[in-house]
Amino acid sequence: MSVQEVVFGFGAHSGIDDGPELLRLAQQADRDGLDLFSLSDHPYIGGRLDAYASIGFVLGRTRHISGLANVTNLPTRPAPLLARTVTSLSALSGGRVVLGMGAGGLWDRISAMGVERLSPGDAVDAFEEAIVLVRKLSGGGPPVTFRGRHYQVNEIEPAPVAAPPVWTGSVGPKSLAATGRVADGWLPGHAADWLSERYRTSRPVVDEAAAAAGRDPREIRTVFNFPGRITDRPLTATRDGDGRWIGGSVDQWAEELTGAVLDHGASGFILFSPGGGTQDSASLGRWAGEIVPAVREAVAKETRPAAGS
Repeated sequence: MSVQEVVFGFGAHSGIDDGPELLRLAQQADRDGLDLFSLSDHPYIGGRLDAYASIGFVLGRTRHISGLANVTNLPTRPAPLLARTVTSLSALSGGRVVLGMGAGGLWDRISAMGVERLSPGDAVDAFEEAIVLVRKLSGGGPPVTFRGRHYQVNEIEPAPVAAPPVWTGSVGPKSLAATGRVADGWLPGHAADWLSERYRTSRPVVDEAAAAAGRDPREIRTVFNFPGRITDRPLTATRDGDGRWIGGSVDQWAEELTGAVLDHGASGFILFSPGGGTQDSASLGRWAGEIVPAVREAVAKETRPAAGS
């Protein structure tokens, strides 16, 4: 059985006053062996820290953990400059950055910043062009000239640093197909998980587009934003009447996530609180110190080659 290395992280608040707590939790997660932290990117909200300034600050105070904007508000961050940002972060941190990409959703807020409003179809076209252009402007090579509908650059020198992995927050069919063609991973929206209708109907769109582009769909990882409670005792039911995960004991979490990896192809989980915010320090410690090792061990046991094979 072929299973991608599973990554584990946590989602964090990014309010102006949350900086010290963000750094403390990220350093705790770094010591505890988590793979990444994620921040939302809403530059039109004055009370939020800038996502990329915050990621750079945290990466500078940690050693192993990677940073992710979940997901980058692309319309406010032109692709050529975004390429410079993420390759610089990668160079400074030793490759500890993932590029989360979104086409833009809250267009009333986005256009209020002076950004040209795009139709949904044009926004997705620009999103796919941006991923392609970020890659072209990474990894060295000759100067890049690019002539897209939404982006044009002339003889721009690429950074000598490889582009980071690109994970998208695609929702609609056109955006999902773009993910299949050009991205490395997918973050299903609205806390959708492997048992949800959104996942069951969306992942095949990614896979079909990847195959049509000559790619192996299995190389495009699915990383779930996953809220829930970590309880001291097992819960009678770990999902509500709508089938949404509630949480449970460490053993219940480990069983659920191991099944997600082995039976449904999940390759990453980003922990959030039940309300969608940052987990408290104790829960984050149990996630990193108890649940994550249990899942890693169970997956390794099931996928380890048999002796003599």
